[in-house]
Amino acid sequence: MPVAFSSICPFAGRCSHARYKACCGLHVCAPGWRLVNGINWLTFAARHRELSTHSGRGATANAAFMASGGDGADSSSLDSLKYTNRLSKERSPYLLQHAHNPVDWYPWGQEAFDKAKNEDKPIFLSVGYSTCHWCHVMERESFEDEDIGKILTDNFVCIKVDREERPDVDKVYMTFVQATSGGGGWPMSVWLTPDLRPFFGGTYFPPRDSGRRPGLTTVLMRVLEQWRGNRTALESSGERVIEALKKGTTIAAQAGETPPSGPDVANRCFQQLAHSYEEEYGGFRDAPKFPSPVNLMFLMSYWAMNRDTSQGAEALQMTLHTLRMMALGGIHDHVAQGFHRYSTDSSWHVPHFEKMLYDQAQLAVAYISAYQVSGEQFFAKVARDILLYVSRDLSDKSGGFYSAEDADSLPALASTVKKEGAFCVWTATEIRELLAETVEGATGGATQADIFMHHYGVKEQGNVDPEQDPHGELENQNVLIVRYSPELTAARFGLNVERVSELLTASRAKLAEVRRARPPPHLDSKMLASWNGLMLSGFARVGAVLGDKTLLERAEKAAHFLWQHMWDEAEGRILHSCYRGQDLEVEQSPIAGFLDDYAFVVAGLLDLYEATGAVRWLSWAETLQQRQDHLFWDSQGGGYFCSDPNDPALLLALKQDQDGAEPSANSVSAMNLLRLSHLTDRPEWAARSQKLLAAFSDRLVKVPIALPDMVRGLMAQHYTMKQIVICGEPDAEDTASLTSCVHSLFLPHKVLMLADADPDGFLRQRLSVLSTMMPLDGRAAAYVCQDYTCALPVTCPQELRRLLLE
Repeated sequence: MPVAFSSICPFAGRCSHARYKACCGLHVCAPGWRLVNGINWLTFAARHRELSTHSGRGATANAAFMASGGDGADSSSLDSLKYTNRLSKERSPYLLQHAHNPVDWYPWGQEAFDKAKNEDKPIFLSVGYSTCHWCHVMERESFEDEDIGKILTDNFVCIKVDREERPDVDKVYMTFVQATSGGGGWPMSVWLTPDLRPFFGGTYFPPRDSGRRPGLTTVLMRVLEQWRGNRTALESSGERVIEALKKGTTIAAQAGETPPSGPDVANRCFQQLAHSYEEEYGGFRDAPKFPSPVNLMFLMSYWAMNRDTSQGAEALQMTLHTLRMMALGGIHDHVAQGFHRYSTDSSWHVPHFEKMLYDQAQLAVAYISAYQVSGEQFFAKVARDILLYVSRDLSDKSGGFYSAEDADSLPALASTVKKEGAFCVWTATEIRELLAETVEGATGGATQADIFMHHYGVKEQGNVDPEQDPHGELENQNVLIVRYSPELTAARFGLNVERVSELLTASRAKLAEVRRARPPPHLDSKMLASWNGLMLSGFARVGAVLGDKTLLERAEKAAHFLWQHMWDEAEGRILHSCYRGQDLEVEQSPIAGFLDDYAFVVAGLLDLYEATGAVRWLSWAETLQQRQDHLFWDSQGGGYFCSDPNDPALLLALKQDQDGAEPSANSVSAMNLLRLSHLTDRPEWAARSQKLLAAFSDRLVKVPIALPDMVRGLMAQHYTMKQIVICGEPDAEDTASLTSCVHSLFLPHKVLMLADADPDGFLRQRLSVLSTMMPLDGRAAAYVCQDYTCALPVTCPQELRRLLLE
């Protein structure tokens, strides 16, 4: 039996503070270690203390510190520049944040592995990312401590990994930590043998013992004691853990196995989501609450196939209510747009203030889909709002998108300690001074501040419940949240709705101007192919639905960026990441792309093709899918490995079986393969999609709520895809009116093709059926086909709409 932890947490599943959540949303408990395998591990009790978990408000005023990340050094600590290690030569913002620690850090690679073997030392592996709050806490408390740095440097080979740069490494060792502790999160701390086998791990450790909670210093000394005195048992235990994980993580289809029933799995997924749904404010748990766009996209797809049933109506209500409450809540940045990572409370009010690119991408698609379903401009406005934020704050001049903005920042230029949310929150005094003008005609001589504070729930003593701020970082501060509709606010102050909307818009603009003068949070300028693929989908789909050429041009610029900077045509591979260099030029990384990179970029290119009709993007998607199949497909068991299964440095060949903050690349690939099979007439890709779904049958049948995005692919297999072919001149008005009709509708199981008259065109060369499809009487015509049967062509958008909704 391997070294085990017991995770005893009275708050498990119902945490009242964000501090009981890891940055990723995984539950983390204080480990209570017990005697296993005769190894004399610490017998610390599993008693929670405020520092035992991750993310959220912050440990103490001092712990609110985080590295600036701008140049890899901590601008608030002159002593940090006394040291420079190998990480100073890296490009990752997270690694650069540790470049001046008094720790002899190595990046993940052969140099570190060789050192561990040559010196016969255990490896200390520390994994995090640049906008992770508790990663910064652990750096300040432990990795900047000279005494701890000396223990680490003298006795271990210390490796620092950016989980966003090396998701393959992170997945392997997070699997170990979760399996042995029952929880996980970042920062992740794992001890390995020189041959990279883990034997002990956890997450955040305070620097020194706190009550009965062990500090990192104690843990390091006990690990050394066991390494020197009981090494055989450690190595044997690590070996058995890996062998058990290899068996336990295997996902494969049996010979002749077919996917489970699409409707049955979809019904079960709906029931599981309905059971976890929180009715008052929406979302799928009490607190903390995550946006979970994969859940919302499934529910809209489920509604589309069950429009006339009570279950379908319930699915739609759950989706629209959740999206509406999120948009009104404090998780939505009402001043500078975009969405924060998650809410620490059930009402979407007080967020963890970090902003991630992948959230913006998926939420933009969810909101524009809600607009397609409901016709409510409210949802379209939120989708635009998200893309405005990304275009302004997360965009590189090359066309790429940056990864994230941090939660923490300096409250003022003279401050030396960063606080979470400082960039985003307001005191009542600030707002009264900024919005002091009296509003003509308003009841009781109200000022702009009176109206704004009423509408957004601003209170004189702050509106953050102390329960959501256990360390006092938000004392007397206000997180803006819409408390009243424009109609109710207008009635309260005796104004018309249009005037109130104008006042609120002008007030937000004033606040935005003031915010721009505040010290900004750290920007992670790393550009990842995978997340750029997700964002490409966001711009393409919102632009298509709204008919917005500016958004579509931004989508094409992103695609050109991916082609120019992240596609190695000579090697036939995607690169995983690139960076904004010293002169603001793009610097490439040698790290080859992972499964996520291929799958998410292919999906983005397919969305861009359907939005613009430009076949170059469809052609590239076809090429990338072929490369993905070659690099990652499991020819024996079906499905795709997350990374190169032949990499000798990775102990596990994993297939991700959960749609979480990001969808599983296997889930996305199931739909990509179906779409491409219809767009390129390659039935082998449809068969491959089926085999992929069969490999995940057990998970889909038992816990479909873990894979809602894959359930969408399973539904598409069952209901079959509609092929919509528009025959006409690409730039003609009649062609545009037909494509606009298609884009206005939420059709989760369709592919859209634009076929001009060129017999040598990309599509006509691949799809023989197109030879019979032409414009009618000189007008653009639409053909709707399903199961190799096509309806009569139509030239009127209204007739096309009727056909598509049948």
